[in-house]
Amino acid sequence: MTAGIAAWGTYLPFWRLQRSAIAGVLGSGGGRGTRAVASHDEDTTTLGVEAGRRALAVSAPEAVQDLFFSTPDPAYLDKTSATTVHAALGLGRGCGAYDFAGSSRSALGTLLLALGTADTGRAGRTTLAVVSDLRTGLAGSAEERDSGDAAAALVCAPDGAVAELIGRGAASDEFLDRWRVPGETDSHVWEERFGEEMYVPLAREAFAAALKDAGVTEDDVDHAVVSGLHVRAVKAVTKGLGVRDGVLAPDLSGSVGNLGAAHAVVALCDVLERARSGQVIVVLSLADGADALVLRTTDALPAAQEARAAAGIPSVAEQVAAGRDDLPYATFLTWRGHMRREPPRRPDPERPGAPTVHRSEEWKYAFAASRCQVCGFRHMPPTRACLSCHTIDQMQPERLADVPGTVATFTIDHLAFSLSPPVVGVIVDFDEGGRYRCEMTDVVASELSIGDRVSMTFRRVWTAQGVHNYFWKARPAVARADAAADTKQGA
Repeated sequence: MTAGIAAWGTYLPFWRLQRSAIAGVLGSGGGRGTRAVASHDEDTTTLGVEAGRRALAVSAPEAVQDLFFSTPDPAYLDKTSATTVHAALGLGRGCGAYDFAGSSRSALGTLLLALGTADTGRAGRTTLAVVSDLRTGLAGSAEERDSGDAAAALVCAPDGAVAELIGRGAASDEFLDRWRVPGETDSHVWEERFGEEMYVPLAREAFAAALKDAGVTEDDVDHAVVSGLHVRAVKAVTKGLGVRDGVLAPDLSGSVGNLGAAHAVVALCDVLERARSGQVIVVLSLADGADALVLRTTDALPAAQEARAAAGIPSVAEQVAAGRDDLPYATFLTWRGHMRREPPRRPDPERPGAPTVHRSEEWKYAFAASRCQVCGFRHMPPTRACLSCHTIDQMQPERLADVPGTVATFTIDHLAFSLSPPVVGVIVDFDEGGRYRCEMTDVVASELSIGDRVSMTFRRVWTAQGVHNYFWKARPAVARADAAADTKQGA
C-alpha cells in the first residue's frame, strides 16, 4: 500500500503568441520564442477542468473524495470556483470542493495538503489537486512577454501511487518581491537584485532540508525541477544546485512561458511522463520563500505511462509542439482586456438565472445526455420523454464530455456577440448516437470542414453583470499544428 501521486494531467492552451509580435507592434520588448495564451473563452476555472479531465481519464472519478483547486487568479472571489470544477468533472455529491487562492506558493501548499490527506493510513482520502494560472501583464512588460497560461492536476491516493513523497523542506521569510492588491489585474515587482539576494539562500536551505529529510544526497537525484516567477533567482539557484549533469528538467519558458503557480506541477508531470521506476525527483519552488519536495517513483509508473498513451492523453511535450503560434498581438490584447474594440451589432448577453442553471446542472456542467433504456435513442439535452419510442421516465444519464464526434454542418456568424468573432456554430454527431448544435472554439473558420473530428471542451461562454456563464464547446480533436505550419509556409 503506497500513498502518493496516482495519476496526473496537464493542459496547455492551443494558442501561442510569438514574442517578436510584441516588438513588431510596440517597437520594443518582445524577444525570441512563444508563450502559451488562454483563449478568450478560457479562465483559470476552465483550464483547471481540462487538466482534471486528463488526470481522471485513467483513474476512477467516483473514487475522488476531495477536490482542492488552487489559483492566484480565481474567476470568483465570494463564490467557490472549485464547485464549478467539481460539477464539470462530474464528481460525486459527497466530494468536498475547496479553493486555495493567493500567491503562487499556495500551489505547493495545495499539493502538500493533498499528499498528506492521502497518506494517513486507512483513513487516507483520494484527493484531486488542481493548480491553474493565467498570467497577465501590462502591454510591453516582462510579465506579459515571459509568462504563460496552463493548469495541472494530480490524483493523490492512499494506494497505487506512481510517485511517493519521501521528504520535504521549507524556508520562509517576509520580504517584498511581488504583490498585487485586491482590484488590480497586474502585479508589481521590486528590483530584481534584491529578490535574488533573498531567494537564493532560502532555496538552498529548503533544498538541503528536503534531501536530509528524505535521506538522500545530490548525487541520488535523477530529476530536478526549479521554478518561480523571479527569473534571475531561478537561474542562480539552478546553477548552484549541485546535481549531476542531465538531471535538470527541460526549460519550458522558451516555448510556453513561465506558467506561474502551475509551472512546478506542469514540470513535475513532464518528468513523470519520462521517468523510470525507482528514480528520485526533486521539486524546488521559489515563491515568498522556498519549498522543496523529494519524491521517488514506484514500480506502478510504467503501467500508468502506458495507460495514458493508450487513452490518447497528450503529454506535456506533445502539447508544447501542438500549439498554434500565429495569434495576432492585437487579438491577444483584446482577449486580455487591454484593448477595447468595436463589438458585433447584437445585444449584449444577459446573466444566466441561478435557479435555471441549478435545475440543468447535470447537463450544463457535466454535459450528461439521456439514453432511452427501451429503444436506445440518445437525447441532447436530456429529456424525460423519448422522441423515438415515446416512453416516459425510462432514461439513463450518459456523460458525453469525453465522447468525440463529427461535424455534420456548420455556420459562421459575424454578428453574434464574441470577443473573438466570428462565432462558428457546428452541429456535431456524437459517436454511438446523439446530435447537438454548439459553438466551436480553437479553430480558424476558413480551415473548418464538414466531417472534421471534434472533442468537447469546457469554456466560459460569456460574462454578464459579474456572472460567468460556463458551458461546453467543440474543438478540433486533433491539434492543428500541421495546419498552422501550412499557413505560415503559404504566407
